[in-house]
Amino acid sequence: MTLLTNRRAGFDYELLERLEAGIELLGFEVKSLRAKHGKLEGAHVIARDGQIFLINAFIPPYQAGNTPASYDPYRNRKLLLTKGEIGRLAGVASGTGARGLTVVPVSVYVKGRRIKVEIALARGKKKFDKREKIKKRESDREIRRTLTRG
Repeated sequence: MTLLTNRRAGFDYELLERLEAGIELLGFEVKSLRAKHGKLEGAHVIARDGQIFLINAFIPPYQAGNTPASYDPYRNRKLLLTKGEIGRLAGVASGTGARGLTVVPVSVYVKGRRIKVEIALARGKKKFDKREKIKKRESDREIRRTLTRG
């Protein structure tokens, strides 16, 4: 069951390779995510000290009155991956690997009893690519309209 999706990721980036990662959460963050609260827009993945972190993802507290006053909904959250996956992503996420590539979160979902994050190795789209996609979407929409009327 999908809890959150990053709709901008598919529009702003060409998604090359997808990976599944666990995420380290606090209890009230889990409850909040299961209630489908939160946003992935603007979030990204970085590598620091041989670990991978999800940065700038917004997960509000489940009950604001019952959370610690020092809680930051935009805090850095550690992603749980194998050593091989960390090694492969570390060069890209730290900025020293392949040029023009980045790692972005695509979705947060439930798998069994666990909450997982789908991350993707991505290349940024150029402005003309985005315009082309918008034109195609609008022309498809117009075709569907004319077919349903006639």
